[in-house]
Amino acid sequence: MSRSGLVFDRLLQAFRGTPTYSQLLIFVAVSSGGLVAYADAKSDDEIKSSQMSTRKRVVVLGTGWAGTSFLKNIDSRVYDVQVVSPRNYFAFTPLLPSVTCGTVDARSIVEPIRKIIKKKDGEITFWDGECLKIDSINKKVHCLPCIATKSDSSREFIVSYDYLVIAVGARVNTFNTPGVVENCHFLKEVEDAQNIRKDVMLCFERANLPDLDEEERRKDVHFVIVGGGPTGVEFAAELHDFITEDLAKLYPKVKDLVRISLIQSGEHILNMFDERIANFAEEKFQRDGIEVKTGFRVVKVSDKDITMKSKSMGEISVPYGMAVWSTGIATRPVILDFMKQIGQSNRRVLATNEWLRVCGCEDVYALGDCATIDQRKVMEDISAIFKVADKDNSGTLTVEEIQDVLEDIYARYPQVELYLKTKHMSDFLDLLKDAKGDAAKASVDINIEQFKEALADVDSQVKTLPATAQVAAQQGHYLAQCFNKIKVCAENPEGPLRMTQSGRHRFKPFRYKHFGQFAPLGGEQAAAELPGDWISIGHGSQWLWYSVYASKQVSWRTRVLVVSDWLKRAIFGRDSSCI
Repeated sequence: MSRSGLVFDRLLQAFRGTPTYSQLLIFVAVSSGGLVAYADAKSDDEIKSSQMSTRKRVVVLGTGWAGTSFLKNIDSRVYDVQVVSPRNYFAFTPLLPSVTCGTVDARSIVEPIRKIIKKKDGEITFWDGECLKIDSINKKVHCLPCIATKSDSSREFIVSYDYLVIAVGARVNTFNTPGVVENCHFLKEVEDAQNIRKDVMLCFERANLPDLDEEERRKDVHFVIVGGGPTGVEFAAELHDFITEDLAKLYPKVKDLVRISLIQSGEHILNMFDERIANFAEEKFQRDGIEVKTGFRVVKVSDKDITMKSKSMGEISVPYGMAVWSTGIATRPVILDFMKQIGQSNRRVLATNEWLRVCGCEDVYALGDCATIDQRKVMEDISAIFKVADKDNSGTLTVEEIQDVLEDIYARYPQVELYLKTKHMSDFLDLLKDAKGDAAKASVDINIEQFKEALADVDSQVKTLPATAQVAAQQGHYLAQCFNKIKVCAENPEGPLRMTQSGRHRFKPFRYKHFGQFAPLGGEQAAAELPGDWISIGHGSQWLWYSVYASKQVSWRTRVLVVSDWLKRAIFGRDSSCI
């Protein structure tokens, strides 16, 4: 019998009795050769519908370093991933200072988020909007489309979630200083860098106008940077190179009147770097003519001058042409409202546990600059740790019993390992020497008081992670891997919240691995602080900076564009047009 005959024979057997309407449709479809296509299409739809109905919905807020890293690594075939962000692109923010002076074009450091998520096997939905409110009780986020205004509440849309990943970043911290928002530039977004570039050129054009006295010209080309962190220092270096290498040739009348001032409230700039780098940066800026004012705090900014004060000089006012404010970050209003909702109103930033889950809130995770890990203290759990380790309930711990729980202690309390490194100790048992002498390394038992004494100073090593792109990217990758491993999120991905509970952790807590940091200082020189206490300063470090930043671009398109921008700048110089 032919294959078509066999199909008809089976259909006739299936249709014995009274045929239904759908059976008749299938039978008619067979006569026109459409059976296989109809059945396959229906089967695919059913399978897809079944898969969609079983997938947990993961909503991601933000497309910065943390959010994009999560999206690139999450298995979108298992989860229904939806993204809400007011930016439909990812920006390589470490190169924003280069954009301010035309060293790199703004479009060279951005990648459309839709191109990034298109590479995923499953479908990821992107919504161009800003989150206004997080309703953790009903598991919904209220958003406003970017095309609407905040007063137009009728355009608001709501997205429900099973799991929420908050990666909205942070805003610039003005410390409520009067006049900052109205008169200063920030350097947080691509638009900020573009506006700074335009204003730099306008300052030179104003200073070059006729019938201006020298004092007015000096004011117009006085550039003030408030904040001596990496962003402020790099912008000051970029601006100095732009002026000396390019603008001095185009504006000979005002080139000798240009002044760059860097104001820092602390005693040194780059205080998060090694002291050797901070000292070198200050000396280089002094040689380059960049005025570094340390120990000054800005108290007011008007449209004409900046008022600052120090302990030694009191309060002084300085006229300026353009000011850039780069003094740290603060929590966004939507996160502050959410913190009040979940009982974290007494904190300055959203707190998570070591698995990045928001403390006191189920199914919500927070990454990057908008959150900080609330690392649990060893001394808070010291009695419980001792009890778990003391398997025979003898009231003392043997070396073997301590060894059995060491892995869990290191995983749950990373400050223990940090403390061992600072004290140059080889292993945990060295801590017990101070409590019970050299005999502790043998088979002599240790009691609870000696155990407490050995760990008394360990919690001094608990430190807040820096608000950097490196931390955010690692957190996004870590959380995505946790979700991928559990596949179906029937439970939280972190496992037991405390090592005192039975069983081991399903996943190890997040651990940040520092790969080093750079500080470009202008003049084709940079400072590099790399793991192992290795410090490199000079032209070689600048080339290392070029290679690392090129390799870390999110796509080959941006990688090629950035490298080509560097080459164009080396050959033709920077563009000085006001666009």
